[in-house]
Amino acid sequence: MQNQRLTLTILSPEETLFDAEVLKVFLPGGEGPFELLPGHAPLISGLVPGVISWETAEGKGELRVSRGIVRVDEGKITVCAEI
Repeated sequence: MQNQRLTLTILSPEETLFDAEVLKVFLPGGEGPFELLPGHAPLISGLVPGVISWETAEGKGELRVSRGIVRVDEGKITVCAEI
């Protein structure tokens, strides 16, 4: 059975902006926004200007980015972005 946890880490060149367990994440991709859920297949993708939004057990959050990349592997989402 796949790991059903999903951890989101958002990094800027200066600092870690967010690091927590999430239920789902929406990201601004070049072909349009896309959603990541627990159990998602590994991927690496570029990000375009837009909003990264996420949902946790406690609520929702979002962050506007100008560009970046995302890597998904084994329930870990790592975003490196300029804000």
